[in-house]
Amino acid sequence: MSHNSFGHLFRVTTWGESHGPAIGCVVDGCPPRLPLTEADLQPWLDRRRPGQSKFTTQRQEPDQVRILSGVFEGQTTGTPIALQIDNVDQRSKDYTAIAAQFRPGHADLAYELKYGIRDYRGGGRSSARETAMRVAAGGVARIVLGREVRIRGALVQIGPHRIDRERWDWAAVDDNPFFCPDPGTVPVWEEYLSGVRKAGSSAGAVIELMAEGVPPGLGAPIYGKLDADLAAALMSINAVKGVEIGEGFAAAALSGEENADEMRMQDGQVAFGSNHAGGVLGGISTGQPIVARFAVKPTSSILTPRHSVDRLGHDIEVMTKGRHDPCVGIRAVPVGEAMLACVLADHLLRHRAQNPDAPTTARLPRN
Repeated sequence: MSHNSFGHLFRVTTWGESHGPAIGCVVDGCPPRLPLTEADLQPWLDRRRPGQSKFTTQRQEPDQVRILSGVFEGQTTGTPIALQIDNVDQRSKDYTAIAAQFRPGHADLAYELKYGIRDYRGGGRSSARETAMRVAAGGVARIVLGREVRIRGALVQIGPHRIDRERWDWAAVDDNPFFCPDPGTVPVWEEYLSGVRKAGSSAGAVIELMAEGVPPGLGAPIYGKLDADLAAALMSINAVKGVEIGEGFAAAALSGEENADEMRMQDGQVAFGSNHAGGVLGGISTGQPIVARFAVKPTSSILTPRHSVDRLGHDIEVMTKGRHDPCVGIRAVPVGEAMLACVLADHLLRHRAQNPDAPTTARLPRN
């Protein structure tokens, strides 16, 4: 059992390590005759690319994606799509000192106990470097979903500092280094993260995702729930420790009257008065926007010495050197978008296979 793949009909398998020669993925199940070139995928990778501001790791990776198979004359062929990105800026020597040490907060110890061997260079397989291939696969998924489905993400909290949701502006997201939808919070985050970075520490973050134009009917009761698969996909991202759908944990403080999304007929379709459910009821999409949030813990690689142990069982102190994100949640925004796209593409293909005549809007069938 490899556990390096996710999805059913739209299936993604990733491979590679942080300091290996390359990373890659295979996207299987993509329908044929869809337009696809490397230029369609590169813009999404450019948003995740490291080294674009002082608030992310200074590792310089161009993340140029290559399509190795599954595309002919600019169209998908229906066969597996192989994608590859070369690693060009590895500094493995930065990790020599911790080859026999277990870094607190990292997967070092867990890997050692499970496999008896680990690639200590930048975390190896457990590195967030692997997420570049998820973003590439997400670019393919967006093409499967079509232009009708719009997927966006934003950073809504860094450390203790949250945005003012009254000032939410999607147009501002790509105008700052944080993917922040509230321009007023940007200077607050800049000052806060500058202090965190200078101290050699790190901070956590919360990312919010939204998918609009999602047709109703995606997902299935009990063990094929759309929100369950989405939660699993988001939890699989490095450093993620919590996921919410819709109101999430805040729903526990609401009354039944407050939490219920009331419905009325409007222009022949079902219209909702609110979206506390986050676009999913009973594990099935309702046609409303899919809304999800996930929390990312502070980057575990910090300069402050922390107590730990080594492979020989000695008590030690570990200080992690190298190039690291003071807030890994910043570059997690395009990764979260990609995972949402992959889950929706998979469920769309599954839904069409089982129910090809299903409605694409919340229009009720006539008697």
